[in-house]
Amino acid sequence: MKKLKTSFIVWIAIYPAITGILFLFGDSLNELPITIRTLILTLVLVPLMVYVLIPFWTKVFLKIKDL
Repeated sequence: MKKLKTSFIVWIAIYPAITGILFLFGDSLNELPITIRTLILTLVLVPLMVYVLIPFWTKVFLKIKDL
């Protein structure tokens, strides 16, 4: 059950982050080669996930568990 919860937390964090970045910068990114586009996305998303979104959603789910 822990892996399922972890997978859900990662998904709930990464899906809106990717969607938001593509919505805001998609036209500019589409002009770049796929390798550069992927590099930029990962340079932004990995730290965002590790330091902001995963800890945030983990705390949210811990608070829900305590209710």
